Amino acid sequence: MITLKEALGLSPEALAEFKVQLRADIEANSELNAYVALESVGEGVPIAVKDNIQVKNWSVTGGSKILQGYIAPYNATVIEKMHTAGLSPFGRTNMDEFAMGSTTESSYYGKTLNPHNPACVPGGSSGGSAAAVAAGLAIAALGSDTGGSIRQPAAFCGIVGMKPTYGRVSRYGLGAYASSLDQIGPMTQNVEDAAILYDIISGYDEHDSTSVNRNDKVSDTLDASRKLTIAIIPNYIKDASEEVKHAFAKAVAVLRNAGHTIVERELMDAKYDISAYYVTATAEATTNLARYDGIRYGNRVEGSNLKETYVKSRSEGFGDEVKRRILLGNFVLSSGYYDAYYVKAQKVRHLIKEEYERIFNEVDLILSPVAPRTAYEFGALSDPLEMYLSDIYTISVNLAGLPAISLPIETSETGMPVGLQLIAAPFDEQTLFDGALSLEQSLQSQQKRRDV
Repeated sequence: MITLKEALGLSPEALAEFKVQLRADIEANSELNAYVALESVGEGVPIAVKDNIQVKNWSVTGGSKILQGYIAPYNATVIEKMHTAGLSPFGRTNMDEFAMGSTTESSYYGKTLNPHNPACVPGGSSGGSAAAVAAGLAIAALGSDTGGSIRQPAAFCGIVGMKPTYGRVSRYGLGAYASSLDQIGPMTQNVEDAAILYDIISGYDEHDSTSVNRNDKVSDTLDASRKLTIAIIPNYIKDASEEVKHAFAKAVAVLRNAGHTIVERELMDAKYDISAYYVTATAEATTNLARYDGIRYGNRVEGSNLKETYVKSRSEGFGDEVKRRILLGNFVLSSGYYDAYYVKAQKVRHLIKEEYERIFNEVDLILSPVAPRTAYEFGALSDPLEMYLSDIYTISVNLAGLPAISLPIETSETGMPVGLQLIAAPFDEQTLFDGALSLEQSLQSQQKRRDV
């Protein structure tokens, strides 16, 4: 598969020919179920788009039954920015319903398979985007990250996935899950492509009240030679699998050999991250999903009266995980529990943010696992609580609004990719990409020496 950087240099004729072949490859690998539709718009470089990002005149459903029949009336800001830069949306990728999941099993369209092992999950909720890029069925893709939904599937599928600082990429046109946590980001074959796509989709947008008025770019000033101070969090590593621990030790050694300074720091027990995140996310989801009632748009199930129509439409339109999170959200926002749960979660969220600020006063980046283990088999996390706990390394980044990037480190003995993430201070995407590029290039150099 050609890279995004290479594709941007193709002639219109070569690009048209490439897109014909790409469509044929996608159809030939339909068993992966990475795409739910193969619509395309424009003549630009084809970029796969997660099924919760508005593309005008496309059916955009968030992987849910309740939005079947809905046609997007406008483009998300990221889509408009792509068009301006010579890119075009090409295919809707599969996802967990309303981005609520870590495996892409909850999609109305069925599960997406991991290209490295079809018995294993691709991660979620942006599993379709990750699988498409990993399988060579997309040059690059857009995903969304509310608690790790770009970084975790990127790690499981062996690609690069980047979550921007909150407010750096417009959320206008993104199907909302948890508005204070959601961010759109790039999923690519390498770090440089991620920087290029990030530059294209980032920037201020008056349509998004949380958009920050900054337009600094990173791809033209990438510098893998910078020597950085990188923190590791020992108390975060202890719960990881041996495969993840091995990859982590390898990455630390590679970074040291590249001239970076490695220091140890501590963060509070991640169990507090889990609690604060799932209270906050489900509370916001309850509010955001109230608009899906079967009346204004999407799938309607008629009842004998208006109330029954509401109940039937939502009962039949939402899947089990979405219903579970709506119930949790209503509970933590209900009278008598609001202070005990939601208000307390916001206090913990503030403490998490302060902890990161303290560390970033002393270091440039943090190196951390993305998930406790590599991609597991379908059905392995049948207990919802187990699935929630699998987000232990990613959710604090969203709670604090930080930028982070997942990149592949090695392949485990079972043949599955192992990814780690780098985390940076707010709005320091330049340092984040510089450090990621240094790690990527150092790993590639090490592999070349072994191959000789």
